[in-house]
Amino acid sequence: MSRHSTDLPGHDMAGPLDGVRVVELAGIGPGPFAAMLLADLGADVVRVDRPGPSPLGGDPVYDVTNRNKRSVLVDLKSLEGPGTVRALAARAEILVEGYRPGVAERLGVGPEECMAVNPALVYGRMTGWGQRGPLAPLAGHDIGYIATTGALSMIGAPDGPPVLPVNLLGDYAGGSLYLATGVLAALLTARATGRGQVVDAAIVDGAAHLTAMFWGMLAEGTWQDGRGRNLLDGGCPHYGVYETADGGWMAVGALEPQFYAVFVSLLGLDGEDLPDRADPRNWPELRALFTNRFRAAGREEWTAVFEGTDACVSPVLSLHEAAGHPHLTGRGTYTEAYGITQPAPAPRFSDTPGTIRLPPAVPGAHTPDVARDWGVPELLKDPSPCGT
Repeated sequence: MSRHSTDLPGHDMAGPLDGVRVVELAGIGPGPFAAMLLADLGADVVRVDRPGPSPLGGDPVYDVTNRNKRSVLVDLKSLEGPGTVRALAARAEILVEGYRPGVAERLGVGPEECMAVNPALVYGRMTGWGQRGPLAPLAGHDIGYIATTGALSMIGAPDGPPVLPVNLLGDYAGGSLYLATGVLAALLTARATGRGQVVDAAIVDGAAHLTAMFWGMLAEGTWQDGRGRNLLDGGCPHYGVYETADGGWMAVGALEPQFYAVFVSLLGLDGEDLPDRADPRNWPELRALFTNRFRAAGREEWTAVFEGTDACVSPVLSLHEAAGHPHLTGRGTYTEAYGITQPAPAPRFSDTPGTIRLPPAVPGAHTPDVARDWGVPELLKDPSPCGT
């Protein structure tokens, strides 16, 4: 694990988004992660926190999704609060919010109000169901969004329930990454035309978009609309996970013929008369063979067998184990910053690398600094004092 994974000598810029000002209206989940991504890439992200405890509780000093940001406290329900946020929006290029549809408008900080003071503003909206549609006003979470889009139905064994991919697939892949992509694309347009726009990033849209390849395979007839029956969903015996003798797991991805040949050889089945893997009717027999072989040794033993080969076989590591893996430590994929082990900024840039410049922002800790740097004295007049 590296302590300085992305900060290259001789580079003065904070990252490719150095100089971009972003206002984040505090929320939970995908909105903060998208804003963290922008902050990791060098943007000056000011998070507008509300007075009082966090809705999820917990100590904010450990909330890695708030690293590289500065925080101010603003009570949007006060008389001065909405005007203070609009003053920040007037000096920003991007604003990100994750309220239910209509809430920002009721608070006086919706797109119309903020773009009235800054016509070039990119206004990013992060929701689960989107800004319109029958479900738009309803509450929801990652599990419901990926269930509705069909994505959840694809994950798991054919004879078992769908398996939850924590909240990576909906909140972060279908939500955060699409919001970040959307606001940056809109920023290019705003800089070229002087006109901002609203980016409606709905998790249901992003999660559905992620399944694009499978819709093509469905149309072609090469994908079954059911989990655990296909090439990439665990149905294929040479693309799946196998338990080892000590209760560990090995992940196999030997799809191409040349990699499959290395895999079966190292597994000890090279001399066997194996059934044709191209025929799905042979998959149960192959799976049984592979299962029995992997159960003959522990995870570390199998890791040593496959390490450094093109068999496309890897041990299934825990988070703690991943942070110590030689390849990831060699790349600095994980780093230790401000006492917390965490993923380093991604992706990598040859000339303007992202860095971890600031620890997770404690709500309200940067109010005086932001008031000065952004020229928003209204922050100091808000009834919510710094640090309360």
